[in-house]
Amino acid sequence: MCGKLVMSRLIQGDVGSGKTIVALLALLLAALNGYQGAMMAPTEVLAKQHYESIIEMLEKYQIPVKTELLTGSMTAKEKGSLSEDCCGRSADCSGNHALIQEKVVYDKLALVITDEQHRFGVGQRELLSEKGETPHVLVMSATPIPRTL
Repeated sequence: MCGKLVMSRLIQGDVGSGKTIVALLALLLAALNGYQGAMMAPTEVLAKQHYESIIEMLEKYQIPVKTELLTGSMTAKEKGSLSEDCCGRSADCSGNHALIQEKVVYDKLALVITDEQHRFGVGQRELLSEKGETPHVLVMSATPIPRTL
C-alpha cells in the first residue's frame, strides 16, 4: 500500500486464521495517513462482528481512529449522521451493503475491503471501489473459490 502501484489482494484463510487482523492493519495504515477505509461484509451480523472486533482492538491499544458501523437496518436518521461522518472524513466506515448506497460518499477513500467477497456481485464490489479515486482493494474469503484464485 505504500508503493507506487495500487494494491489488489486476496486473503484466503480459515475462520479464525487472522484475516480480520490483516484488514485492521491495512485500515490503520490508511487512517493514520489521513485517508479513509471501508470494510464491507455480506451480512449485518458479520459487519457487526467485524466492527466490534476492530473497536475492541483500537481501544485495547489506545489507537485514536474513529470507526463507524453502517447497516441497512439503521434508521434514516442514524444513516444520515453516519453518511455525514463518512463524507466529512471524521470516520472510517464498516458495514454491509449499505456502504454502496448513493447517499454514502467518502472524502478520501483509499482502501476498500470486502469480506466473503464471493457473496457480492462484481457490480456491487465495483460500486464501493468507485467511491474512491483509485483505492487499494483487499478481498477476503474463508471459502476457496478456484475462479477467484
